[in-house]
Amino acid sequence: MNKKNTPCCGVARFLTLLDGPWATLIVRELLHFGPRRFTQLRQALPGISAHTLTHRLKGFERHGLVTRTAYAETPPRVVYELTPLGEGLRDVLEAMRKWGDAVPDADPEEMTNLHTADAADFGTSAECPYSQLSKGAPKR
Repeated sequence: MNKKNTPCCGVARFLTLLDGPWATLIVRELLHFGPRRFTQLRQALPGISAHTLTHRLKGFERHGLVTRTAYAETPPRVVYELTPLGEGLRDVLEAMRKWGDAVPDADPEEMTNLHTADAADFGTSAECPYSQLSKGAPKR
């Protein structure tokens, strides 16, 4: 991550690296099943496009979350595996799963009306809105 564009706090950095639902689901698959080939990941994530999966894996590789190993075989074989940094997301995803399992089922229409903030906008100001999380309740 470029120092100039590095988000101001850990939450913003997390959201920048794991932008969108596919990113987190890709990490979940690699955590649960270990090293995977591209086609295995694509089959495990119905609805993801090859473009999106490629884009996310390249980003993970660039930021040191995933390693890509290409084997000189016929046909060529490429395997993706989490690095120790990527493995560090295990506790985060487990906490997300526990929290999500505890949330009562909602009306599907309510779920589609939820708005999410754009991760690219987090941490661009001098004062990060999430820097207060570790310091207690935000000031009003």
